[in-house]
Amino acid sequence: MSDSPAAAAPAPTHRRAVLWLIAGTAAWGLSFPVQKMLTMLQQTRVPDADSWFLTSWIICLRSLLAAGLLLLWRPKMLLGMTRNEMTQGLLLGLIGGMGLILQADGLAHTQASTSAFLTQAYCVILPLWHCLSRRIFPDWRIAGSTVLVLWGISILSGLDWKTMTMGRGEWETLASSLAFTFQIILLERPQYRENRMMPVTLLMFLGFALWSAPVAVMAAPRLPDLVTVAAAPEVFALLSILAVFCTVFAYGIMNAWQPHVSATEAGLIYCIEPVCTAVYALFLPGLLSAWTGVAYANETVTTTLLAGGLLITGANLLTQWRPYAKPAAAGVIPASGGAESGERNAGQHPQ
Repeated sequence: MSDSPAAAAPAPTHRRAVLWLIAGTAAWGLSFPVQKMLTMLQQTRVPDADSWFLTSWIICLRSLLAAGLLLLWRPKMLLGMTRNEMTQGLLLGLIGGMGLILQADGLAHTQASTSAFLTQAYCVILPLWHCLSRRIFPDWRIAGSTVLVLWGISILSGLDWKTMTMGRGEWETLASSLAFTFQIILLERPQYRENRMMPVTLLMFLGFALWSAPVAVMAAPRLPDLVTVAAAPEVFALLSILAVFCTVFAYGIMNAWQPHVSATEAGLIYCIEPVCTAVYALFLPGLLSAWTGVAYANETVTTTLLAGGLLITGANLLTQWRPYAKPAAAGVIPASGGAESGERNAGQHPQ
Protein backbone atom coordinates (compact mmCIF):
# COMPACT_ATOMS: atom_id res chain seq x y z
CA MET A 1 0.00 0.00 0.00
CA SER A 2 1.33 3.41 -0.86
CA ASP A 3 1.71 6.38 1.45
CA SER A 4 -1.03 8.38 -0.29
CA PRO A 5 -3.26 8.95 2.81
CA ALA A 6 -0.54 11.03 4.41
CA ALA A 7 0.14 12.92 1.20
CA ALA A 8 -3.52 13.94 0.98
CA ALA A 9 -3.78 15.06 4.61
CA PRO A 10 -3.68 18.84 5.25
CA ALA A 11 -0.62 20.09 7.12
CA PRO A 12 -2.42 20.90 10.42
CA THR A 13 -4.12 17.48 10.42
CA HIS A 14 -0.83 15.76 9.69
CA ARG A 15 0.89 17.67 12.48
CA ARG A 16 -1.82 16.72 14.98
CA ALA A 17 -1.63 13.10 13.82
CA VAL A 18 2.11 12.98 14.46
CA LEU A 19 1.71 14.51 17.94
CA TRP A 20 -1.12 12.14 18.88
CA LEU A 21 0.80 9.11 17.64
CA ILE A 22 3.80 10.17 19.72
CA ALA A 23 1.47 10.42 22.73
CA GLY A 24 0.06 6.96 22.02
CA THR A 25 3.53 5.49 21.66
CA ALA A 26 4.62 7.12 24.92
CA ALA A 27 1.60 5.49 26.58
CA TRP A 28 2.71 2.11 25.21
CA GLY A 29 6.14 2.61 26.74
CA LEU A 30 4.55 3.20 30.13
CA SER A 31 3.21 -0.37 30.18
CA PHE A 32 6.61 -2.00 30.75
CA PRO A 33 7.51 -0.55 34.20
CA VAL A 34 3.86 -0.53 35.32
CA GLN A 35 3.38 -4.19 34.35
CA LYS A 36 6.60 -5.15 36.14
CA MET A 37 5.56 -3.26 39.28
CA LEU A 38 2.13 -4.93 39.21
CA THR A 39 3.70 -8.39 38.92
CA MET A 40 6.00 -7.68 41.87
CA LEU A 41 3.10 -6.31 43.92
CA GLN A 42 0.98 -9.39 43.28
CA GLN A 43 3.94 -11.60 44.17
CA THR A 44 3.86 -10.12 47.68
CA ARG A 45 0.18 -11.07 48.01
CA VAL A 46 0.74 -14.68 46.91
CA PRO A 47 4.45 -15.41 47.56
CA ASP A 48 4.37 -18.95 46.15
CA ALA A 49 2.78 -17.85 42.87
CA ASP A 50 4.66 -18.53 39.64
CA SER A 51 5.22 -15.70 37.17
CA TRP A 52 3.09 -17.54 34.57
CA PHE A 53 0.08 -17.19 36.87
CA LEU A 54 0.70 -13.57 37.77
CA THR A 55 1.39 -12.28 34.27
CA SER A 56 -1.39 -14.20 32.50
CA TRP A 57 -3.95 -13.12 35.10
CA ILE A 58 -2.84 -9.49 34.74
CA ILE A 59 -3.35 -9.70 30.97
CA CYS A 60 -6.77 -11.29 31.42
CA LEU A 61 -8.00 -8.63 33.86
CA ARG A 62 -6.44 -5.80 31.87
CA SER A 63 -8.06 -7.00 28.64
CA LEU A 64 -11.49 -7.48 30.20
CA LEU A 65 -11.31 -4.02 31.75
CA ALA A 66 -10.29 -2.49 28.40
CA ALA A 67 -13.10 -4.33 26.59
CA GLY A 68 -15.58 -3.12 29.20
CA LEU A 69 -14.47 0.48 28.73
CA LEU A 70 -14.90 0.20 24.96
CA LEU A 71 -18.39 -1.23 25.40
CA LEU A 72 -19.31 1.61 27.77
CA TRP A 73 -18.11 4.06 25.12
CA ARG A 74 -19.91 2.33 22.24
CA PRO A 75 -22.46 -0.18 23.60
CA LYS A 76 -23.63 -1.24 20.12
CA MET A 77 -20.15 -1.83 18.73
CA LEU A 78 -20.62 -5.58 18.27
CA LEU A 79 -23.91 -5.23 16.39
CA GLY A 80 -23.68 -5.95 12.69
CA MET A 81 -20.24 -7.55 12.85
CA THR A 82 -19.32 -9.53 9.75
CA ARG A 83 -17.85 -13.01 9.83
CA ASN A 84 -14.56 -11.60 8.56
CA GLU A 85 -14.42 -9.09 11.41
CA MET A 86 -15.16 -11.79 13.98
CA THR A 87 -12.55 -14.11 12.51
CA GLN A 88 -9.86 -11.44 12.37
CA GLY A 89 -10.59 -10.15 15.88
CA LEU A 90 -10.44 -13.57 17.50
CA LEU A 91 -7.33 -14.63 15.59
CA LEU A 92 -5.58 -11.39 16.54
CA GLY A 93 -6.61 -12.01 20.13
CA LEU A 94 -5.25 -15.55 20.19
CA ILE A 95 -1.96 -14.77 18.43
CA GLY A 96 -1.45 -11.44 20.18
CA GLY A 97 -2.52 -12.94 23.50
CA MET A 98 0.19 -15.56 23.23
CA GLY A 99 2.69 -12.80 22.48
CA LEU A 100 1.53 -10.71 25.44
CA ILE A 101 1.80 -13.64 27.86
CA LEU A 102 5.34 -14.40 26.69
CA GLN A 103 6.30 -10.74 26.80
CA ALA A 104 4.82 -10.20 30.26
CA ASP A 105 6.42 -13.33 31.71
CA GLY A 106 9.73 -12.38 30.13
CA LEU A 107 9.41 -8.93 31.69
CA ALA A 108 9.27 -10.60 35.10
CA HIS A 109 12.78 -11.95 34.46
CA THR A 110 14.52 -8.98 32.84
CA GLN A 111 14.63 -5.18 33.00
CA ALA A 112 11.75 -3.11 31.59
CA SER A 113 13.98 -1.18 29.18
CA THR A 114 15.68 -4.36 27.93
CA SER A 115 12.27 -5.95 27.28
CA ALA A 116 11.09 -2.88 25.36
CA PHE A 117 14.12 -2.84 23.06
CA LEU A 118 14.06 -6.61 22.44
CA THR A 119 10.36 -6.45 21.54
CA GLN A 120 11.30 -4.15 18.66
CA ALA A 121 12.92 -7.11 16.89
CA TYR A 122 9.61 -7.62 15.07
CA CYS A 123 10.39 -4.49 13.03
CA VAL A 124 13.18 -6.44 11.31
CA ILE A 125 11.60 -9.92 11.44
CA LEU A 126 8.62 -8.64 9.43
CA PRO A 127 10.58 -7.41 6.37
CA LEU A 128 12.62 -10.61 6.43
CA TRP A 129 9.38 -12.59 6.35
CA HIS A 130 8.18 -10.56 3.37
CA CYS A 131 11.39 -11.35 1.50
CA LEU A 132 11.16 -15.07 2.28
CA SER A 133 7.46 -15.35 1.43
CA ARG A 134 7.99 -13.58 -1.90
CA ARG A 135 11.23 -15.42 -2.59
CA ILE A 136 13.22 -12.26 -3.12
CA PHE A 137 16.70 -11.49 -1.82
CA PRO A 138 16.77 -8.93 1.02
CA ASP A 139 18.17 -5.56 -0.01
CA TRP A 140 21.07 -3.92 1.78
CA ARG A 141 18.78 -2.15 4.28
CA ILE A 142 17.16 -5.38 5.46
CA ALA A 143 20.49 -7.22 5.60
CA GLY A 144 22.14 -4.38 7.51
CA SER A 145 19.19 -4.03 9.90
CA THR A 146 19.28 -7.76 10.64
CA VAL A 147 22.96 -7.59 11.54
CA LEU A 148 22.36 -4.56 13.79
CA VAL A 149 19.40 -6.19 15.55
CA LEU A 150 21.27 -9.44 16.19
CA TRP A 151 24.22 -7.45 17.51
CA GLY A 152 21.95 -5.38 19.77
CA ILE A 153 20.14 -8.48 21.03
CA SER A 154 23.42 -10.18 21.89
CA ILE A 155 24.46 -7.15 23.96
CA LEU A 156 21.15 -6.57 25.75
CA SER A 157 20.54 -10.24 26.50
CA GLY A 158 24.02 -10.86 27.87
CA LEU A 159 24.52 -13.67 25.36
CA ASP A 160 27.20 -16.11 26.48
CA TRP A 161 29.20 -16.66 23.29
CA LYS A 162 30.80 -19.82 24.71
CA THR A 163 27.52 -21.61 25.46
CA MET A 164 25.27 -19.52 23.14
CA THR A 165 22.71 -19.13 25.93
CA MET A 166 20.51 -16.24 27.04
CA GLY A 167 18.28 -15.69 30.05
CA ARG A 168 14.66 -16.81 30.28
CA GLY A 169 13.36 -13.25 30.11
CA GLU A 170 15.24 -12.46 26.91
CA TRP A 171 14.19 -15.70 25.17
CA GLU A 172 10.54 -15.15 26.05
CA THR A 173 10.64 -11.54 24.90
CA LEU A 174 12.09 -12.54 21.52
CA ALA A 175 9.45 -15.28 21.19
CA SER A 176 6.77 -12.67 21.89
CA SER A 177 8.23 -10.48 19.15
CA LEU A 178 7.85 -13.39 16.73
CA ALA A 179 4.18 -13.75 17.76
CA PHE A 180 3.65 -10.03 17.19
CA THR A 181 5.15 -10.46 13.72
CA PHE A 182 2.49 -13.02 12.82
CA GLN A 183 -0.14 -10.72 14.30
CA ILE A 184 0.91 -7.99 11.87
CA ILE A 185 1.01 -10.46 8.98
CA LEU A 186 -2.59 -11.37 9.80
CA LEU A 187 -3.51 -7.69 9.57
CA GLU A 188 -2.15 -7.55 6.02
CA ARG A 189 -4.37 -10.34 4.67
CA PRO A 190 -6.38 -8.91 1.73
CA GLN A 191 -9.68 -10.43 2.90
CA TYR A 192 -9.62 -8.26 6.03
CA ARG A 193 -8.97 -4.88 4.39
CA GLU A 194 -12.60 -3.72 4.58
CA ASN A 195 -13.04 -4.63 8.24
CA ARG A 196 -13.97 -1.96 10.79
CA MET A 197 -11.08 -1.87 13.20
CA MET A 198 -12.85 -0.75 16.38
CA PRO A 199 -15.11 -3.85 16.62
CA VAL A 200 -12.12 -5.98 15.61
CA THR A 201 -10.07 -4.35 18.38
CA LEU A 202 -12.81 -5.10 20.93
CA LEU A 203 -12.88 -8.76 19.90
CA MET A 204 -9.08 -8.80 20.04
CA PHE A 205 -9.20 -7.67 23.69
CA LEU A 206 -11.69 -10.45 24.43
CA GLY A 207 -9.39 -12.87 22.62
CA PHE A 208 -6.53 -11.80 24.90
CA ALA A 209 -8.69 -12.70 27.89
CA LEU A 210 -9.87 -15.96 26.31
CA TRP A 211 -6.26 -17.08 25.85
CA SER A 212 -4.82 -15.88 29.16
CA ALA A 213 -7.63 -16.95 31.52
CA PRO A 214 -7.03 -20.73 31.16
CA VAL A 215 -3.28 -20.22 31.61
CA ALA A 216 -3.92 -18.27 34.82
CA VAL A 217 -6.37 -20.86 36.17
CA MET A 218 -4.01 -23.77 35.46
CA ALA A 219 -0.98 -21.94 36.89
CA ALA A 220 -2.72 -20.64 40.03
CA PRO A 221 -1.42 -22.26 43.24
CA ARG A 222 -5.00 -22.24 44.54
CA LEU A 223 -8.21 -21.03 42.88
CA PRO A 224 -8.92 -18.43 45.62
CA ASP A 225 -5.58 -16.83 44.69
CA LEU A 226 -7.29 -15.48 41.55
CA VAL A 227 -9.14 -13.11 43.88
CA THR A 228 -6.36 -12.63 46.42
CA VAL A 229 -3.84 -11.18 43.94
CA ALA A 230 -6.36 -8.63 42.65
CA ALA A 231 -8.10 -7.64 45.89
CA ALA A 232 -6.10 -4.51 46.69
CA PRO A 233 -6.62 -0.85 45.72
CA GLU A 234 -3.04 -0.56 44.45
CA VAL A 235 -3.56 -3.55 42.14
CA PHE A 236 -6.77 -2.07 40.74
CA ALA A 237 -5.09 1.31 40.23
CA LEU A 238 -2.18 -0.21 38.29
CA LEU A 239 -4.56 -2.38 36.25
CA SER A 240 -6.57 0.74 35.44
CA ILE A 241 -3.45 2.53 34.22
CA LEU A 242 -2.65 -0.42 31.94
CA ALA A 243 -6.22 -0.67 30.66
CA VAL A 244 -6.94 3.05 30.17
CA PHE A 245 -3.62 4.53 29.04
CA CYS A 246 -1.68 1.57 27.63
CA THR A 247 -4.59 -0.23 25.98
CA VAL A 248 -7.75 1.80 25.23
CA PHE A 249 -6.00 5.17 24.81
CA ALA A 250 -3.07 3.80 22.79
CA TYR A 251 -5.22 1.66 20.49
CA GLY A 252 -7.81 4.43 20.11
CA ILE A 253 -5.18 7.01 19.18
CA MET A 254 -3.60 4.73 16.60
CA ASN A 255 -6.98 3.81 15.12
CA ALA A 256 -7.93 7.46 14.78
CA TRP A 257 -4.69 9.08 13.65
CA GLN A 258 -2.44 6.56 11.90
CA PRO A 259 -4.41 6.84 8.61
CA HIS A 260 -3.33 10.51 8.45
CA VAL A 261 0.38 9.70 8.21
CA SER A 262 2.34 7.36 5.99
CA ALA A 263 3.16 3.87 7.19
CA THR A 264 6.85 4.83 7.06
CA GLU A 265 6.27 7.80 9.37
CA ALA A 266 4.23 5.64 11.74
CA GLY A 267 7.03 3.08 11.86
CA LEU A 268 9.56 5.77 12.71
CA ILE A 269 7.32 7.14 15.47
CA TYR A 270 6.88 3.67 16.98
CA CYS A 271 10.66 3.35 17.24
CA ILE A 272 10.59 5.78 20.17
CA GLU A 273 8.61 3.35 22.36
CA PRO A 274 11.64 1.61 23.95
CA VAL A 275 13.31 5.00 24.36
CA CYS A 276 10.26 6.21 26.32
CA THR A 277 10.38 3.05 28.42
CA ALA A 278 14.08 3.55 29.16
CA VAL A 279 13.35 7.12 30.33
CA TYR A 280 10.39 6.03 32.49
CA ALA A 281 12.52 3.29 34.06
CA LEU A 282 14.97 5.91 35.33
CA PHE A 283 12.45 7.39 37.81
CA LEU A 284 9.05 5.64 37.73
CA PRO A 285 10.05 2.47 39.66
CA GLY A 286 11.11 4.58 42.63
CA LEU A 287 7.82 6.50 42.62
CA LEU A 288 5.79 3.30 42.37
CA SER A 289 7.85 1.73 45.16
CA ALA A 290 7.18 4.66 47.47
CA TRP A 291 3.45 4.34 46.77
CA THR A 292 3.06 0.54 46.99
CA GLY A 293 5.78 -0.26 49.51
CA VAL A 294 7.26 -2.88 47.15
CA ALA A 295 10.99 -2.53 46.44
CA TYR A 296 11.56 -1.77 42.74
CA ALA A 297 14.77 0.13 42.09
CA ASN A 298 15.14 2.72 39.37
CA GLU A 299 17.14 1.52 36.40
CA THR A 300 20.34 3.23 35.33
CA VAL A 301 21.72 4.03 31.91
CA THR A 302 24.46 1.46 31.42
CA THR A 303 26.79 1.04 28.48
CA THR A 304 25.06 -2.28 27.75
CA LEU A 305 21.61 -0.66 27.56
CA LEU A 306 22.92 2.30 25.59
CA ALA A 307 24.85 0.22 23.05
CA GLY A 308 22.19 -2.45 22.58
CA GLY A 309 19.36 0.06 22.48
CA LEU A 310 21.10 2.27 19.93
CA LEU A 311 21.84 -0.71 17.68
CA ILE A 312 18.22 -1.93 17.68
CA THR A 313 16.80 1.58 17.27
CA GLY A 314 19.26 2.21 14.44
CA ALA A 315 18.18 -1.03 12.77
CA ASN A 316 14.53 0.03 12.95
CA LEU A 317 15.32 3.45 11.51
CA LEU A 318 17.30 1.83 8.70
CA THR A 319 14.40 -0.51 7.94
CA GLN A 320 11.94 2.39 7.72
CA TRP A 321 14.21 4.66 5.69
CA ARG A 322 13.27 5.18 2.07
CA PRO A 323 15.46 7.01 -0.45
CA TYR A 324 13.95 10.18 -1.85
CA ALA A 325 11.89 9.44 -4.93
CA LYS A 326 11.41 11.96 -7.74
CA PRO A 327 7.78 12.97 -8.41
CA ALA A 328 6.10 10.88 -11.09
CA ALA A 329 5.67 12.44 -14.48
CA ALA A 330 2.22 13.68 -15.49
CA GLY A 331 -0.06 10.84 -16.47
CA VAL A 332 2.07 8.20 -14.75
CA ILE A 333 0.42 6.30 -11.90
CA PRO A 334 2.95 5.22 -9.24
CA ALA A 335 2.86 1.54 -8.31
CA SER A 336 1.71 0.70 -4.81
CA GLY A 337 4.05 -1.36 -2.65
CA GLY A 338 2.84 -4.18 -0.46
CA ALA A 339 5.38 -3.44 2.27
CA GLU A 340 3.24 -0.59 3.59
CA SER A 341 -0.01 -2.53 3.79
CA GLY A 342 -0.14 -2.41 7.57
CA GLU A 343 -1.15 1.25 7.37
CA ARG A 344 -4.85 0.63 6.83
CA ASN A 345 -5.17 -1.57 9.87
CA ALA A 346 -4.13 0.97 12.44
CA GLY A 347 -4.01 0.44 16.14
CA GLN A 348 -2.36 -2.98 16.19
CA HIS A 349 1.09 -1.92 17.30
CA PRO A 350 2.53 -4.50 19.70
CA GLN A 351 3.07 -3.18 23.18
